[in-house]
Amino acid sequence: MALSLPPWGFWPLAFVGIALFDLTIDDDAPRRTRARQGWLFGAGWMFLGMGWMVQLTGPGYVVAAAIFAGFHGAATAFGPSGPWRIFGRAAAHTLVEALRFSFPFGGVPLATLGMSQVGGPLAGVVRVGGVILLTYVVFQASLAVAAEIRLRNDPDRRTRIAALTTVVLIVSAAVVAPLGRATGDTLRIAVVQGGGEQGTSALDVPSSVVTERHLAATAQVAADPDLDLVLWPENTIDVVSFEESDLVDQIASEAARLGVPIAVGLTEDVVIDGRRRFTNAQVVVAPDGELFSRYDKVRRVPFGEYVPLRSVIEQLSSAVDRVGDAVQGDTPAILDLPTGERLATVISWEVFFGGRAREGVKLGADAVINPTNGASYTGTIVQTQQVASSRLRAIETGRWLVQAAPTGFSAFVSPDGEVVERTGQREQVVITRDIELRTGRTWYVSLGDAPFIGALVALLAATSVLNRRRRAT
Repeated sequence: MALSLPPWGFWPLAFVGIALFDLTIDDDAPRRTRARQGWLFGAGWMFLGMGWMVQLTGPGYVVAAAIFAGFHGAATAFGPSGPWRIFGRAAAHTLVEALRFSFPFGGVPLATLGMSQVGGPLAGVVRVGGVILLTYVVFQASLAVAAEIRLRNDPDRRTRIAALTTVVLIVSAAVVAPLGRATGDTLRIAVVQGGGEQGTSALDVPSSVVTERHLAATAQVAADPDLDLVLWPENTIDVVSFEESDLVDQIASEAARLGVPIAVGLTEDVVIDGRRRFTNAQVVVAPDGELFSRYDKVRRVPFGEYVPLRSVIEQLSSAVDRVGDAVQGDTPAILDLPTGERLATVISWEVFFGGRAREGVKLGADAVINPTNGASYTGTIVQTQQVASSRLRAIETGRWLVQAAPTGFSAFVSPDGEVVERTGQREQVVITRDIELRTGRTWYVSLGDAPFIGALVALLAATSVLNRRRRAT
C-alpha cells in the first residue's frame, strides 16, 4: 500500500496490497485478532507513507501513524464478514479514511489512497464523488478480486459479480460526468520560484533572504502585453504589517513595470489577547499599489502552524516553543484579480482537502492556485504527495491548477490531472504558461462529500444487518 503512494508509487500496488491483506483475514478469528491484523496493515501503510511528519514532530508522527493504523484495525474488526464483506468492509475502510480528513486536529489527509490512483485509469471517479468515492471503488474492486480467489466455487459468487458491476457502473458514471467547459478566455501566469535549499525553516533562513530571491527572480520577467498575473509562493514575505512596510512599494514597482498584478504569500505578526500570533495570507497587489484582494488560510497545519493541546504538550517538551500559533482565516477560498478573473485559492496544506478548492469553484472561480511552502522538508515525500493532491483537485473541479513553491515543486496542472510543466527542487526559475479559464461544475463540486459518506454509512449498516441474519440462519 505504501509503495503505491508518491514518491515511490505504482498505482496497481494498491489493489495488490488490499487483496493480499484481505486474503490473510479469517472471518472466524476473534475480533481482537482481526483488529491486530488490520492495525498492522494500516501501520505498514501509514508509517512509511507519512514519513515526512518525523521532520515536523517525531512524537506526533508516531502517535498519528499509530492512530490512523488503528482506524483500519477497527474497520477490519467490526466490518461484516461473509459474502457481504466485499461491500461492507470496503465501506468500513473508506469511512475511516474519510475520518482522517477531519479527525484528529482537523485532519491529516496525507498518504491517502486517492493519491496513489491519480495516475491510474480510475482517477476520473473523483469528478463524481471526490477522493472518498475513489477510495471506495479501489477497496471494493480489490476485495472482490480477493473474494474470487478465496471462494471461486462458492454459491455467493453473485455477490462478487454485483460488487464488480457496481465498480463498472461508477467508473462509467465518471466517463459521462460533466468536466466543466472552457469560457474561451485564457490567463497567462508567471510562477516565481525563488530557489534555495530544502530542509530549512524560518529559523535557518532569514525571511528577507527569501523575499530577495523572489524579487530577483521576478526582475528577470520581461514585460509582456500578454502576461496577466505573477504568482509568488506562500510565506515569501514576513513582516509585522505588509500594508505599512516598504515591501509594498517594491512589489507594486514590479507590478507597475510588468503592468499586471502580483499575488504574494505573506506572514504578518498580530497580537490577540496579549499573545503574539501570525497570519498566513495571499494578497493581490495591483500595478497601482492597491491591495486588491486577500485570502487568509483557513486550514492550519497541526504542529506546524499551531500546536493542538499546547498547554499539555509544553509540559512534556520545550520543542513546542518553536511552533507559532497561526490565526485561522474565515474568508471564502477565493482571490479576485483587477481584470475580473476569480481564482479559487488553497494555501499549501489546504490542497489536501477537496472541500477548499470546491468552495472556491462553487463561488465562480475560473481556475485554482496553490501557493505553498515545502522548504522545511528534505526528500520528496511531501512535495510529490502535494503534486498528486493538486492533480486530484484539478480533476475534481474541472479547472486548471497552478502550484507555486519557493524551493519546488512549482507546477501547472491541466483539468484532466496532467502535470504539463513542473520545476525541479532548489532552482531559481520562473515558469510561464497560458491556462484556459473554465466554468461549469463537476458532480463533485455540486454534491461534495456528504452524500457519499451518508451512502457508505447506510451501506455498512445494511451489510452488517444482512450478515447477522445470515449467521442466525
